Amino acid sequence: MSTTHMNTHGAHDAAHDEHHDTGGNTVFGFWLYLMTDCLLFASVFATYAVLFMNTAGGVSGKEIFELELILAGTAALLISSITFGFAMICAHRKNRAGTLMWLVATFIFGGIFIALELYEFNHLIHNGNGPQASAFLSAFFSLVGLHGLHVTAGLIWMIILFVEIVMTGLTGRALTRLACLSLFWHFLDIIWICVFTVVYLMGAI
Repeated sequence: MSTTHMNTHGAHDAAHDEHHDTGGNTVFGFWLYLMTDCLLFASVFATYAVLFMNTAGGVSGKEIFELELILAGTAALLISSITFGFAMICAHRKNRAGTLMWLVATFIFGGIFIALELYEFNHLIHNGNGPQASAFLSAFFSLVGLHGLHVTAGLIWMIILFVEIVMTGLTGRALTRLACLSLFWHFLDIIWICVFTVVYLMGAI
């Protein structure tokens, strides 16, 4: 093997290792971001826990929550987590078509979740149960709305990644970004399970 070839091969390996390290640092940094987001949700959960009984003589959760609708949205979001898992499996296998297909499926289920949430919010506001009606409703809209904004941000991020993969393929950078979005999406699923349990199930009792 010539010296030139060995040098080229060594430079390629060094560049690959450098990118791998950079990707690892990016994912680690994103873990740190998720921890700060956990604190944000914890503070809003605490606010809701303090205010959920303050209905100002108005409606309570038991009177306004439509559990069938919420169950449908919950199912859609949980299924989207599964489809994202399939997208990651395809991505690691360098299967671009499979990755894109499962990303589209994830987007559709995430979109269904947001559509149902918007329907719920519109229905409540139309019936005079908007966030200004009581402290309970203010806390409810803040907590559920905060989660919905995060899901919307995830959907926008998904579109950007979809375009990137179509244009440049499953590069190392795309895989790192997919890994970060995967963490974000599964994190939102965990948060929603807490919201569903604390706000809707306990509130409907």
